[in-house]
Amino acid sequence: MANEFTFAYQPIVDVAQRRVVSFEALVRGPNNEPAGWVLEQYTGEALRSFDIEARQRAIELAVTLGLPCSINLNLLPDSAQIGDESAFMSTVDIARVCGLDLSRLVFEVSEMETISHFDLFVAQANLCRELGVQFAIDDFGAGYAGLNLLAQFQPDTLKLDMELVRGVESRGPRQAIVRGVIRTCEDLGIEIVAEGVESLAEYDWLNGEGIRLFQGYLFARPGFRVLPEVHFPS
Repeated sequence: MANEFTFAYQPIVDVAQRRVVSFEALVRGPNNEPAGWVLEQYTGEALRSFDIEARQRAIELAVTLGLPCSINLNLLPDSAQIGDESAFMSTVDIARVCGLDLSRLVFEVSEMETISHFDLFVAQANLCRELGVQFAIDDFGAGYAGLNLLAQFQPDTLKLDMELVRGVESRGPRQAIVRGVIRTCEDLGIEIVAEGVESLAEYDWLNGEGIRLFQGYLFARPGFRVLPEVHFPS
């Protein structure tokens, strides 16, 4: 079963400009099995090696499909510790080979994961940033790293977790939290993506608060081995 994986791609859209700004690469099994099906095949060092290979394959397939914009790639927080070579830089090298401008490369780190060697992570991340690579904190609001991670490492983009987004138009506590995150990101110069947006009501409220970058079923479901078409709300 090992090595049997491919990708689906889900767009991140700018509703103000009505365009796709990036596609997130989501690992899938060969018959569109979910990410969990793939990841359960790997543990320990095999999982870390898979982490590198997956990003490489995601870039190669996306470029073959005619990627017109940036690509968001998920990574394990401890990716920087694989062997002597930076996993970040190995992905950068693949992007170069594929002719992908490094400014179109976005690494996503989930807030739900622990970064056990933070100084090494930041050092490797900063090397990539000097080359134009961008970073995003994923699932913000879902884990325990939260504000501590944001205070120590300012990403280019912060992705609001879908649990904060779900039903936000009618839930006062979630609204207060989201407004606080928006203000913090404005002060730090960080873009916000609202992910997991499924309803027009969620979109209207978030857009009304000034969010312009979105990802979710309202716009497009992940396309299995394709870059899907996008629906923009009227």
